[in-house]
Amino acid sequence: MTDRVARRCLVAGRVQGVFYRASTQSRARSLGVSGYARNLPDGRVEVLACGTPDSVQILCEWLWHGPPAAHVTAVEVEDVAVESLREWPSSFQTA
Repeated sequence: MTDRVARRCLVAGRVQGVFYRASTQSRARSLGVSGYARNLPDGRVEVLACGTPDSVQILCEWLWHGPPAAHVTAVEVEDVAVESLREWPSSFQTA
């Protein structure tokens, strides 16, 4: 079985109302990464990225750029224990 990792990312800056979640979903799907992107009440976007270490790393680096209208000021990344997930996400969703 291929190694799998999960990372939770909190993205700050101008990341709501600029197609950040949809762009993240598109990029994640192109990389074969599953998980989700959702807006938080404090203006940040939370991203759960699940997949191979290389693909997840590429997505985490991309989060610093996002779509053209975004202005990212911080990305906090934390590893998530794969066994702590109730189930492995089958696709990448936005909420």
